[in-house]
Amino acid sequence: MTIHFIGAGPGAPDLLTLRGRDLIAACPVCLYAGSLVPEEILRHCPEGAHIINTAPMDLDAIIAEMQRAHEAGQDVARLHSGDLSVWSAMGEQMRRLRDLDIPVTVTPGVPSFAAAAASLGAELTLPGLAQSVVLTRTPGRASSMPEGETLANFAATGATLAIHLSIQNLDHVTAALTPAYGADCPVAIVFRASWPDERIIRGTLADIAGRMDAGITRTALILVGPALGGEGFDESCLYARDYDRRYRPQSAGSPWADWSDKDE
Repeated sequence: MTIHFIGAGPGAPDLLTLRGRDLIAACPVCLYAGSLVPEEILRHCPEGAHIINTAPMDLDAIIAEMQRAHEAGQDVARLHSGDLSVWSAMGEQMRRLRDLDIPVTVTPGVPSFAAAAASLGAELTLPGLAQSVVLTRTPGRASSMPEGETLANFAATGATLAIHLSIQNLDHVTAALTPAYGADCPVAIVFRASWPDERIIRGTLADIAGRMDAGITRTALILVGPALGGEGFDESCLYARDYDRRYRPQSAGSPWADWSDKDE
């Protein structure tokens, strides 16, 4: 049978994808990261499903549960918060499952940085200010950082930074970024994006530490960059009246001039 890795989204139960919901409903076994996945999502499990909170388990125990279900002919829904492509620990699980010849699938989820940007009402790539978003973190107990992946190096690009798993290192973050961005660079901290107790704290690199609530020690995303100010950016050419594009050719010489409305 198959282990279905499913991104459960940032927290709000209705930010689960339809594919994820349907897979959960079809699997008689569900393993979920209980510290981060809301219990409301487990309501999609079929009646009588074997539901396991993996928060207190180590990797060997998690894989053993998956192998047991596979040998019993049961599909497994394996739920992780956010999206599985970053900091999900999916890779190490999949490596062991492949060694055991147990098939897997991956269903993406809404990532926390996208939920945080939505809560801020912010576009993170504004023309003339930033056209890149860097997803990164600071070193922690669970994972170190490769030598070249430093905040200073990323800041030198001028991109919008989405800094995960680092709220306890906020002083280090501001010190590392200020030389490149300047003390007045906008910062937003989003605690538990999309959850009922979500909180947003705005400031600059100079004052954000002083605005923080000492009770926020985890599940908070730090966003930094000029785009967060939402001012002083250019309008894109995409909707400009004189911009030639496939669905709105502007001249007979346009490479898209032979396209007609029926081709849309």
